[in-house]
Amino acid sequence: MSATPVILLHGIWMPGAAMRFLKRWLESDGQFQCHIHSYPSVRATLQQNADLLFDFVNGLQVAECHLVGHSLGGVVALRMLATHDDAPSGRVVCLGSPLCGSSAANVLVKTRWGKAITGGTLASGVVHEPASEWTGSITASRDVGVIAGTVPFGLGRMVTKFAGDNDGTVSVEETRLAGARDHLCIHLNHTALLSSQQVADQVSAFLRSGRFDR
Repeated sequence: MSATPVILLHGIWMPGAAMRFLKRWLESDGQFQCHIHSYPSVRATLQQNADLLFDFVNGLQVAECHLVGHSLGGVVALRMLATHDDAPSGRVVCLGSPLCGSSAANVLVKTRWGKAITGGTLASGVVHEPASEWTGSITASRDVGVIAGTVPFGLGRMVTKFAGDNDGTVSVEETRLAGARDHLCIHLNHTALLSSQQVADQVSAFLRSGRFDR
């Protein structure tokens, strides 16, 4: 039995190499073959990045392909599916993704320096029109799982005050996408979601079954 391809997408300001730990753990039992997709998280628009992802997936020439995105990467993955009906089948896992908007991003894009460092993808896919406004068709047809962190340590706390549990960058409520098949909170901060074997195990469980392991 051949390994199922999985595309890993990093978040804003991060290189593709940030996904290497998750790649190694997901590939450890031979069921998945991971491909890291690097994209211009600041320079390009949300739709441009969605199109780049579609081209990358198309290049694999497969009938099934899972998507795993950290933070903004989860938004890009969902946008690709929302605008490309002919994308291969597969499940989606979002790690700490601001799917229902972001209070931290809302503050940043209102300042000149914040607008410059966040770019177009975050503004269009998180602030102006968050994923929760255009993902209804995706959650109705695909298994989408979301993992949120609950350790409040991160850059987001420098620009905003979170109401409720958060991972220091994104609040738990900002990750609760209506229609998602499953949602899981793990006691980690935003960045640590990428280097946790517990997270990798839960991602693996969802990609296999459409549910997290409880």
